[in-house]
Amino acid sequence: MSIKPLADRVLIKAAAAEEKTVGGIIIPDSAKEKPLQGIVIATGNGTKDEEMVVKSGDNVLYSKYAGTEIEFDGEQYLIMRQSEILAVVE
Repeated sequence: MSIKPLADRVLIKAAAAEEKTVGGIIIPDSAKEKPLQGIVIATGNGTKDEEMVVKSGDNVLYSKYAGTEIEFDGEQYLIMRQSEILAVVE
């Protein structure tokens, strides 16, 4: 079973949050800064008004509150509209 986004939506695997410590204290997951970068896993076909520009394997940047978090097969993903992606990192 796999996830296939519809229309102009994109499935993204977010980059791992950086592990930081402050004076020997480990910061809990809830206080970690969410990554704003990830890898495109799958894309929809686009719409008649918006052609798909990103493709699987692209490294992308997105805004802090973009997309919807989902869990599939024990992995965390984001699903968002292509318009929420800010840039492709080359």
